[in-house]
Amino acid sequence: MGKEGFLSPKAIGNRIKAKGLQKLRWYCQMCQKQCRDENGFKCHCMSESHQRQLLLASEDPNKIMDNFSQEFKNDFIELIKRRFGTKRVQNNIVYNEYINDREHVHMNSTQWETLTEFTKWLGKEGFCKVDETPKGWYIQYIDRDPETIRRQEELERKKKQDLDDQERSAKFIEEQVRRGQGGREPEVREYHYCPPLTRRAYYTLSGCNDSLIGIGTRVALGPSALKSAGSGKRKDAPSTSEAKEKKKKSALDEIMEMEEQKKRSVRADHWLHPGIVIKVVTKRLGEKYHKKKGVIKEVQDKYTAVVKMIDSGDKLKLDQSHLETVIPAPGKRVLVLNGVYRDTEALLDSIDERKFSATLTLDSGRMKGRRVDGIAYEDFSKIAGSIMTSVT
Repeated sequence: MGKEGFLSPKAIGNRIKAKGLQKLRWYCQMCQKQCRDENGFKCHCMSESHQRQLLLASEDPNKIMDNFSQEFKNDFIELIKRRFGTKRVQNNIVYNEYINDREHVHMNSTQWETLTEFTKWLGKEGFCKVDETPKGWYIQYIDRDPETIRRQEELERKKKQDLDDQERSAKFIEEQVRRGQGGREPEVREYHYCPPLTRRAYYTLSGCNDSLIGIGTRVALGPSALKSAGSGKRKDAPSTSEAKEKKKKSALDEIMEMEEQKKRSVRADHWLHPGIVIKVVTKRLGEKYHKKKGVIKEVQDKYTAVVKMIDSGDKLKLDQSHLETVIPAPGKRVLVLNGVYRDTEALLDSIDERKFSATLTLDSGRMKGRRVDGIAYEDFSKIAGSIMTSVT
């Protein structure tokens, strides 16, 4: 049989398999070749063309990596600028759109190992505004294009010019009104509401009678009538709001308010406390401890904790940045770790997943029984048995 052609079933099947994105571990960035399986990638690595590319790269590997990094950075920023502009967007959304291009530069050939590291580098170099949230990292492109800056300055200048024109028009109208009145100030007439009990006095002052003016109507008073009415001595009863303001607070209420304000003004940057349940979030210790729970047995220097793992019983000495709080089920006991009610035990009532906060009922201290809303996840954690007090 002859050689299979372009329209043979095997050739068509191979082209269908080659469409779309393949696995990253079977992609060779130096040769820009995507293999379909592990066997194909192994055969490619043993090929003569791949060996030649490796020899070329070994002459100056740093230069090759810098070129790939520069190309990756330029394409990523161009995508943000063209697709999202100056909007705030999650970095994973941008990256997923970036890798839709089959010929994109893969991140494993650049100087950045992870997308988080690349996002932090963008913020450090001033290309984007970056911020970390419980949902992940967000980036916002900073447009420093001279044409864009010039357009914004022109818009601001035009807006200021429009405001100046409006002010000049208003002053011109006021001047025309003043000229039409011959320089005289317009007469100001004061209107007062006439209540039923005092309508006869108003009728006398204004020269009105009962047949013309009804009860509760608005009466126009002249200057002489206002003067005579103002000469009378009348003591107005204080309003309810003034009475509340004049009411003095007790000494206990003032002391409690002062203590709460003092606590609000001071928020500590450490939250570790013995006896609470925590979760290990660092990957440096391996998969054995990553995302596993433990109990803090001892706190050292405010920022370091001795943790006993619940599953294995191992004891680890970890930094505060490698741990996070544990949110139990509603109805369980927790300890407030920061804020106004620090070191206060409470019961977890409900959780607001949209605001990443919870509602607690305080169960100790002078505020016992008080219901508090809006306590952030990082400000409380589950209690493991009795609270220990070994803090060094």
